[in-house]
Amino acid sequence: VKELGASVIEATHSRYYIDLNRDPNGKPLYPGSDVTELCPTTTFAKRAIYKPGQAPSDAEIAERREAVWEPYHEKLARELSALRQKHGIALLWDAHSIRSQVPRFFEGRLPDINLGTGDGLSAAEDLVGLVSAVARDAQQSLGFTHITNGRFKGGYITRYHGRPRTGIHAIQLELSQATYMDEDPPYRLRDELADKIRPVLAGFLQSMIAWAEQKVAD
Repeated sequence: VKELGASVIEATHSRYYIDLNRDPNGKPLYPGSDVTELCPTTTFAKRAIYKPGQAPSDAEIAERREAVWEPYHEKLARELSALRQKHGIALLWDAHSIRSQVPRFFEGRLPDINLGTGDGLSAAEDLVGLVSAVARDAQQSLGFTHITNGRFKGGYITRYHGRPRTGIHAIQLELSQATYMDEDPPYRLRDELADKIRPVLAGFLQSMIAWAEQKVAD
């Protein structure tokens, strides 16, 4: 991303402290499904994060939201607005990773590459088509499985900040950790795996930039 000249914003706190990708009022992303909270009390493996009686109170959650969640989203909104003003279009690549198998949320193994746009609401259809085509090529040439708007359709960040009608397009990537690392302790980076997925990730960003440049030129 640095070589492409992209702006980068990253979290400063663990999602166990507060999850930047959740609705600030606790509204579930997937109604009816098992989900973790704005300030999670259990891990994805359903293990308790806090000792009995030590989970954050409503007041503590409000403090975390004000100190961490709100500044992050304000910064992101300002950056997207500035990029749109400068270029005419702003692109948000919302990058996440997850263990390849999380029985709490889905059965079996997750696809390697999971793209989400809130069922098409956060980005232009032709842009999503180009990015999905990169994933299809990666499946054919390298064997990486993929899906668009499958189990993961984009979290709060993508759904809230992606506003294609105003020139801001957001796509979430949920990348299986099995594509680049050991998923069990000590969670070692696997260079031979990472070197295989890196060109695919670069291809996603390059396709988005090419799309935006063409739109601006038109």
